Amino acid sequence: MPKYIIYFNQQWVGDHPAEWYQARGPLARKVVEDLKEANALIFAGGLIEEIEEAFGSDENGVVGGPITTDGEFLGGMTLIDVASDEEAKHWGSRIGIACGWPQEIRKFKG
Repeated sequence: MPKYIIYFNQQWVGDHPAEWYQARGPLARKVVEDLKEANALIFAGGLIEEIEEAFGSDENGVVGGPITTDGEFLGGMTLIDVASDEEAKHWGSRIGIACGWPQEIRKFKG
């Protein structure tokens, strides 16, 4: 079956009070539970938000210090294994609703 990544840019999240985030947790956990029950979940998780804590490697495999970027950066992702684009869209929509911000869905090359 095709595999997909569903992810979001941390900059899409916006500013919300702590109570808003606390209310999202149960919604997000429910989607993950449903993905597990559907045998579609490969992995789901958020990332450390501070871009300064990310690091990179160059084309020679040398790992460097903190990376800097003026562009987008990944805030969290879910990897799924489903039969169709429609199923991937379904799960991406559920994750977006649970999180309260947009998600991007991409299919891995097969």
